Formats: sequence, structure tokens, C-alpha cells
Amino acid sequence: MTALLSETRDAIKILSINDAPINRMSLAFMDELEAEVASIAADDSIRAVVLTGDGDKNFSVGMDLKQLPEGIKQKGSAEAVFNQRLNVIRSIETMGKPWVATLFGYCLGGGLELPLGCHFRLAAEEDAQIGLPELDLGAMPAWGGSARLTKCVGEANAIDMILRAKKISGPEAYRIGLVHEVWPLAELKDRAIALAQELANAPASAVRAMLGVIVDGNDKPLSDLIAAEQAAVAANRGSADSQEGMKAFIEKRQPVFNQS
Repeated sequence: MTALLSETRDAIKILSINDAPINRMSLAFMDELEAEVASIAADDSIRAVVLTGDGDKNFSVGMDLKQLPEGIKQKGSAEAVFNQRLNVIRSIETMGKPWVATLFGYCLGGGLELPLGCHFRLAAEEDAQIGLPELDLGAMPAWGGSARLTKCVGEANAIDMILRAKKISGPEAYRIGLVHEVWPLAELKDRAIALAQELANAPASAVRAMLGVIVDGNDKPLSDLIAAEQAAVAANRGSADSQEGMKAFIEKRQPVFNQS
């Protein structure tokens, strides 16, 4: 049985962790995700991605810790096991295509760290338990979660969640800026797909350029960000999508991008 379900709808790839109802992130899952991420990055026909979990109970309880000894045996060290996860999340973050994650039920440990590398996070209105509770196990987040959570929600909220191993609801995650939208669970996946479709309809080259400017923007001087933005503007000037956008504006119609 495949550990990762993959479906293509037009310009969208929908990836689902295939271990319902708890959707553990197994060794096989991470290997399959690594391959999918590389494939998506190289495929210009895919312009947005939805990351979800099979079923309607839980997005993911995180890494299958019982497999860690086997992972160390396969890859040679614990560092190699965790480096794979770090590299996969970083590839998602920087590939220039928007990823939308759904958070419902348990979203714990790696089940939050992976969505933190996505560009949009949508949470269920009810029953979500979102957190990095590794300290309860005498461990720590190891997939970049503490760093990304701090950048996302600020130092005070990150300290509160991590040091107290807190599990927060979807509405609370929205309040502190961890998720972008909250929807009833019955609508969540459809809303994520609709958002991905909206993003896929945007001009792909401009989306890629803007993600290149914005991702890691907090770590760069303003002058560098302005220079990167101006370089992106210059590269986009006269492109087919920019011409279509202006033509559609003049003709008072919706633009149709990504035609070439």
C-alpha cells in the first residue's frame, strides 16, 4: 500500500497521507513525499499543491517514532533521518509553487512541522488539536518546527506552545496567525482545493517571483528585498501574462493566465 495518495486535477496536485485514521508519517511516506516534491518542482503543468490527510479524523499525529531505529539503520544515522525531513520541507517552502495544508484532528509534531513549510494553512473549525508537544516526550521539534513557528506566530506564542506542549484549536490557531482560514470540517478539504485552484489560475511566473521575494523575507535587509522585487518586475515586463492582464483590464473581463 502506498503511504502517500497523489491525485492531479487540472493544474493542482492533491497529496494525502494514506494511514487513516491517524495518518502517521512513516519512513515510506517521507520517501514518497520526497519523490513527489522533486517531481512537482520539475513539472510546469502543476502550479499549486494541496497537502492533506486521508479520511476526516486527523491530518497527522506526526512521525512514526517506532520506526526511528529502522530509519537510522536504513539511512546510517539519526541526523540523516531528520535531514531528509528538513530538506523536503525546505524544498516545499522554496520551490516557487504555493502549497495549501489542511489542519484537522491531531496535527502534532511533524503533523504541524510539515504544514509550517507550506504557504497557506487552513484549519477545521471544530476538534483540531494543533501543536508541537515533543517536550512531553523529553524531546524537541527536529524538523525546523521551533524556528518556523516562531517566525509565524512570534516569540511569545511559540514559547507558550512549545514549552507547555500546548495543543490549540483551529480558531485559536487563526487568532495567533498560525492559520490563514478556519472552516467547518465538512468543508475544509473542498475549501483548500478551491484556494489551490485560485492560486493555480494566477500567473505562474509572477507567483514564483513573488514567493522568491517573500519567503525568508524577514531575514533579509529591506534594500535586498526591494532589489529582488525590482528584478522580478523587470523580468515580468512584457511577458505573455502581463500583456494578458493589461488586455483583460482594458476589455473589462477576467484574465486567463498561463496560456503559453
